[in-house]
Amino acid sequence: MEILIIQKEAFEEMAAKFSRFAERVDALLAKQGGKSLNRWMDNQEVCQQLNISPRTLQTLRDNGTLAYSQINHKVFYKPEDVLSIVKLIEGKRTVRTV
Repeated sequence: MEILIIQKEAFEEMAAKFSRFAERVDALLAKQGGKSLNRWMDNQEVCQQLNISPRTLQTLRDNGTLAYSQINHKVFYKPEDVLSIVKLIEGKRTVRTV
């Protein structure tokens, strides 16, 4: 384990820079139609919204049907990507029940 010591002033300067950066990102997102970084969905939310199993969700990722991003071992989805496959999912359900 490595311990790093930093002066209070340096830490506060880094925190202020990060805060300004976050404000700029928010401003850019607002210009892009109000999209937000906080609106990413996780596996559970997507399964609930689409009424599918986690295994089906895995298949959608594996075959490239649903785009995703992964941070460490957690997977996230853009809501607009999830909405774009709703018709596909509903269409497959209709075919199976006919």
